[in-house]
Amino acid sequence: MHTALFYQGEREYTSAVTAFVREGLESGDPTAVAVPEANLKLIEAELGDEAARVHLLDMTRAGRNPGRIIPGVLRDFADRHPGDHVRIVGEPIWPGRTTTEYPACVQHEALINHAFSGRAATILCPYDAVRLGPDVLHDAELTHPVLRDGGGGERRSHGYAPDQVVDRHNQPLGEPGAFVSLRFDRTNLAGARGLAAERAIELGFGGDRLDDIRLVIAELGANSLDHGGGSGLIRIWTEAGRLVCEVSDTGHITDPLAGRQPVDAGIAGSRGLLIVNLVSDLVRVHTRAGGTTIRTYFDLPARASMPVMPA
Repeated sequence: MHTALFYQGEREYTSAVTAFVREGLESGDPTAVAVPEANLKLIEAELGDEAARVHLLDMTRAGRNPGRIIPGVLRDFADRHPGDHVRIVGEPIWPGRTTTEYPACVQHEALINHAFSGRAATILCPYDAVRLGPDVLHDAELTHPVLRDGGGGERRSHGYAPDQVVDRHNQPLGEPGAFVSLRFDRTNLAGARGLAAERAIELGFGGDRLDDIRLVIAELGANSLDHGGGSGLIRIWTEAGRLVCEVSDTGHITDPLAGRQPVDAGIAGSRGLLIVNLVSDLVRVHTRAGGTTIRTYFDLPARASMPVMPA
């Protein structure tokens, strides 16, 4: 069961979420709570000694990229308890999520229903009914089959239509301003990786984070070569405190869960989009017959400068 909790204020939030958690503990269900840090502290304080029996995660870190939440948080926890009914609190949308992040967030919520089809799980998703906008709350009604208020009242969502939500947010991504670009194929994929790495180094990336950027471009480039017509286009720019690396090709992603669920590591070529989601700070995708664009975002290192790039 996948339920949206509409709460008003800290008291309702703490009461409703801890009651949900305690029901799980009393039933012997493996239980996890993945919510923003401030809310996590409220829950931990209210649970007291019982908090030691709960898997606690700061969603602002674990779910920074919404595309990481199903494979890296929800399924990761559920798959550690095969055969058990699991209980999970997941809060992927909070005040402060940007308009750039939101489409990936709401698509994530819609796709939970597919990712857990046939699985023994109860998932509660809190929504701040005071500080989140009416459009966000309406989308929650479309992506959750069950709705609950902070006082415990529960009802079925008559507007439940998760697939429509996924489709509605599968829109062309806005055009950037200044960027650098390179068309690549099998002869110069290394050049695409090098272009991204060069720009990242200029912006202060290094160490593991620089390796992550190289890895993402390698995986996206390989997907373009194998599944996107044998070539692609990479574009790179900075935007709102992030390095943005975009790869587009003529492929079409038909599985909405591609890159959002665990895959068998023994199957060659099965992990590319999953790796991209796991290491990026945000991933946006627009796909259609005849073309796919995948845009990856990496938070700039502290004190990184953002010089204007030539067109």
